[in-house]
Amino acid sequence: MISAQEALARLRAGNRRFVDGDRSIDTLMSQVRVNEFVARQQPLAVILGCSDSRVPVEVVFDQGFGDLFVIRVAGNVVAPSQIGSVEFAAERLGTRLVVVLGHTRCGAVQATIEDLQESTSQSWNMNSIVSRIRPSVEGLLATDLKHDHPALVAQAVRANVRASVNQLRHGSDVLERLVRIDGLCIVGAEYALETGVVDFFDGV
Repeated sequence: MISAQEALARLRAGNRRFVDGDRSIDTLMSQVRVNEFVARQQPLAVILGCSDSRVPVEVVFDQGFGDLFVIRVAGNVVAPSQIGSVEFAAERLGTRLVVVLGHTRCGAVQATIEDLQESTSQSWNMNSIVSRIRPSVEGLLATDLKHDHPALVAQAVRANVRASVNQLRHGSDVLERLVRIDGLCIVGAEYALETGVVDFFDGV
């Protein structure tokens, strides 16, 4: 079993390689090892990230086949299916690091801000995402950030990541137990579209 601390170090190192344009030979060669993963898997981390096409998780962390258990949904929101997926990886596969990965200029966060400021009409399905982001944004709209849209979006992205991290830490008896007694670590991070850098800023 890979500890949360070791897994975090590997993700940080992989992101540095990505930013530097220096992919690991292990990542490049992982495809030839695909048969090793037919019978079992032991991913080093769970990544709950946004569906945004500009944030390909394995690429951003320079990881290969079998390295990451990836859950992607617009706005990196947490619903029962996402919690269940994290529980599966943590309990059944022994993964000890969970990362909620948001990103700058998140469209789902911006849609939520527009919904609150302009009362835009969303489909029922889209609203199921917006409604989960809304509590992270509402408080910010009561501050001077409402007059500075870029700063508002930037703060809202991080607030939304923190909210998702908090839901995973406290919304599951299984995950709470693994955090308390078995070394599970749930952290929040933000990927910068502008630089490619991942900043781990919550729970590290």
